[in-house]
Amino acid sequence: MKLLIEEETIPLLPSLVHEVGINGALFLQQLHFRSLVSKNSKDGHKWVYKTYVDWTKEFTFWSTNTIRRIIYDLENKGYLISTDQHNHMKIDKTKWYRIDYTLFPKTSFGIGQIACSTPPSARVDVKQVQVSELGKPITKELKEPLIIKNKKSVEMNLDVLHSVIEYLNNKTAKQFKTENVTTRKCINDRLSEGYTQEDFIRVIDLKTNQWLHLPEFNQYLRPATLFSASNFENYVNEQTLSKKPKRRPLVPPVLDFTKGDDHV
Repeated sequence: MKLLIEEETIPLLPSLVHEVGINGALFLQQLHFRSLVSKNSKDGHKWVYKTYVDWTKEFTFWSTNTIRRIIYDLENKGYLISTDQHNHMKIDKTKWYRIDYTLFPKTSFGIGQIACSTPPSARVDVKQVQVSELGKPITKELKEPLIIKNKKSVEMNLDVLHSVIEYLNNKTAKQFKTENVTTRKCINDRLSEGYTQEDFIRVIDLKTNQWLHLPEFNQYLRPATLFSASNFENYVNEQTLSKKPKRRPLVPPVLDFTKGDDHV
């Protein structure tokens, strides 16, 4: 009996979903398949070369920001290894990806790991799993520990959260975590007040320009200070004021009455 499936599917094992979450499992399973048919062998491993836009063609139901966030999470947790060092041109920053299979049981992907010495077949046969073998259904326990009132709003906030923290880390050379409860609360509260991702980026740019090279202030380049309710509004207004163009001083006209009324 068909259960709505009339297209190509991405097979998932519940054990992998429990390990990395459903989004991470979808990405890793597709990367695993692409690795099987990849011809890019470097350092004894198979790699997959794709831009974020390329990945949206694989996952048409995800935005570029969502894919960026999923990759960022998997990289931070060590499941995903990426590099741009295999590109022929230094200006090319497209990433190469591979899975760190040492972190998973051999059965996590339903098929064996990839050995470069044995060219993989283009056809991948995955064991069909009966519904009765799946165990407990994938339910809310596998979602992020957030109270979801508006799914689209939460998804957007998560994208902003990861983009803002990644940008702050790049600007300050620090390693703030998106999982930090205080960080999440600060950013989500400011978003609920109507501020946008661009406001966060402008505040980060403003304060890093002012504080980055001042040891007594560098310690305050942190989410709890930059994005707090008492500071953020002031910093946004400070940025707005600093961007106002300088008014040219008014110079009174010089009148010369010696040349008569006809002088222009």
